Amino acid sequence: MHRWLFAAALSLFVSSAWAQARTPLQARCEDTIGESISVLSTREQGYRIDNTRSYHDLTRLMPSARRGSWVLGLTHTEARVRINVGGRMLADPATGYECVAPRIDVSLDYAPIVVYVSREFPPASCAYREVLAHEMRHLTTYQSFMPNAEATVRARLAGRFAGKPLYAPIGQAQALLQREIDRSWMPYIKREMARVELLQAAIDTPQEYARLGKVCAGEVQSLLRPARKSS
Repeated sequence: MHRWLFAAALSLFVSSAWAQARTPLQARCEDTIGESISVLSTREQGYRIDNTRSYHDLTRLMPSARRGSWVLGLTHTEARVRINVGGRMLADPATGYECVAPRIDVSLDYAPIVVYVSREFPPASCAYREVLAHEMRHLTTYQSFMPNAEATVRARLAGRFAGKPLYAPIGQAQALLQREIDRSWMPYIKREMARVELLQAAIDTPQEYARLGKVCAGEVQSLLRPARKSS
C-alpha cells in the first residue's frame, strides 16, 4: 500500500483540485521550474582472468555449489545501483502545496568481473581452454544483459518521472520522493539486475557439467586426481 505513496498523493490532489484546468500554481510550476527528468547511465568495467586460486578456493567462493562437487571455474562480479535525486522546487503558501521537477540520475554497472580458472589447469592445457570457454559464456551473459536491463528500467523511469512536475503538501515533496526511491525504485532496479542470474543458471546444467568432465580425453579428471590426493 505504501510502495507508491507519492504517486497516490499526487493522483488524489490532481483529481480533487485540478481536474478541469490549470490552477495558478500548476501554471507557475509547469512554466518556470521545467520538466521532470530521469537519466539512466550504464558503465562497462571490463574483466580480468585469475589463475591463482585452487578449485578448493573456488568451491568455497560459491556456497551454492552442490554437495560433493568441485568448482573448477567461476565468473564473479556484483551488480551496483546508484540513484541520486535532485530537482527544482516551488512552494505556494496560498494553497499549502509545493511542486518539484525531479531529476533522477540512475547509474548501473558491475564491479570489475573476475574470471577464475583453477590453478590445477595449466594455461596451455586443453582442460584449461574448455573451462575458460565455459566461463566466457558467463562473462558474455553479464555483458549482454546490461543493455536489456537498461532499456527496461529507462522505460519505467520515463513513464513515472518524464514530463510535468509533481505536487505535494508544502515540506513533504522531497521526503515523499526520496521515500519512493528508497522503497520502490531501488528494490525494483535491484530485482531487474538480479534477473541475469536466471540466465547464468541456464548455462550451468547437469549436461554441461557432464560434458566438461569428459572433454579432452578425460584430462580434467586426470589433472584433478593428484590434487585430490594431496589435499
